[in-house]
Amino acid sequence: MEFRRLGNSGLKVSVIGLGTNNFGARMDPQSSTRVVHHAIDLGINCIDTSNSYSNGLSEEYIGRAIKGRRNDVILATKVYSPISEGPNTRGASRLSIMREAEGSLRRLDTDFIDLYQIHFNDPDTPIEESLRALTDLVRQGKVRYIGCSNFDAWQVCEAIWTSKGQGLEPFVSVQPNYSLLNREVERELIPFCNEYGVGVLPYFPLASGFLTGKYRRGEAPPQGTRLAGNQQAADRTLTDRHFDLLEKLENFSAERGHSILELAFAWLLAKPTVSSVIAGATKPEQLDANAAAADWKLTQDDTDAIGAILDSM
Repeated sequence: MEFRRLGNSGLKVSVIGLGTNNFGARMDPQSSTRVVHHAIDLGINCIDTSNSYSNGLSEEYIGRAIKGRRNDVILATKVYSPISEGPNTRGASRLSIMREAEGSLRRLDTDFIDLYQIHFNDPDTPIEESLRALTDLVRQGKVRYIGCSNFDAWQVCEAIWTSKGQGLEPFVSVQPNYSLLNREVERELIPFCNEYGVGVLPYFPLASGFLTGKYRRGEAPPQGTRLAGNQQAADRTLTDRHFDLLEKLENFSAERGHSILELAFAWLLAKPTVSSVIAGATKPEQLDANAAAADWKLTQDDTDAIGAILDSM
C-alpha cells in the first residue's frame, strides 16, 4: 500500500481509505469488524466516519473493531449533523463541536481523533468560532489535525486565511464528492488545494457504484445497491449520457487489461493533491479490489486520453 502526506501536514495516509457510512445501517458489528480488520491487514490506515452515520453506530462499531489496533489506524470523523433533537444539536458552533467531539471520543473508545472535520459549512456560525473550538481541541490533545468536508473553494480559503491571521490551526484537508462522473470541484476547489497544499479526500469515487458497471442501461438498479433505494439519485445518475460515458471508459480500461473500477481509483490518484480516496466496503473482497486499483499508475498519455473522453461528453 502506498502512503501520501495529508496535504502539507506530516501525517501519512494510505492512498485508499475506508468509508464507513454502511456501518450500523447495512452492516452489523461482526461484519464491520471483519471489514476493518481486513483493511488494516491490507495496509489501509485511513478510516473515515462521522458522528451522524447511523446515529453514532458507525463510530461505535469502529471503536470495537480497533481495540488493540489503535496505532494501526488514522481515525477521521466529522461534526455538524444532528444525532438528537433540539436547537443546538447541529452545526459547527463551539457548543456543538465541543459536545460532539466528546461523544465521538466516547463512541470510538479512544483518547484522540487523528482528523476532525466539519462535515458541512455552517452559515450560522462564524468560521473563526469553529476554528477556535477546533484549535482548543488540538491543544487539549483530543484532536491531532482538522479538516472540512463539502466546503466550496471560497469557504476553504476563508478558513485558511482566518487561521493564518488569528494563529489558529489550519484545515489540512477537504472531502469533496469527486469522481469521473462528478468533476465540478475541478473548476475552483482542486486548483485552490494545489496552490495552498490542502489534501483532497474524494468520497463517492465510484459514483454510488455506477463506476463499477453494476448498473446497466434500461434496467432497474439491482436490489441492495445504493441507487435502488434512492429514486432521485437514480434518475440523476442513470442517464443515457452517463451510460455513453461509462461505455467509453469501460472500453479504455479493457484495452489496458483493467476494470472500470480500477480506472475510477487510478484516475483520482493521478491527481497530485489527492491524498487518499475514501470508498465504502461491505465485504472484505471489495477492499481487495479497491486496494488493487491503487497499483495502476496512469501515464501522461493515459490521462490525456481519459481527459479527451471526458471532455467529449
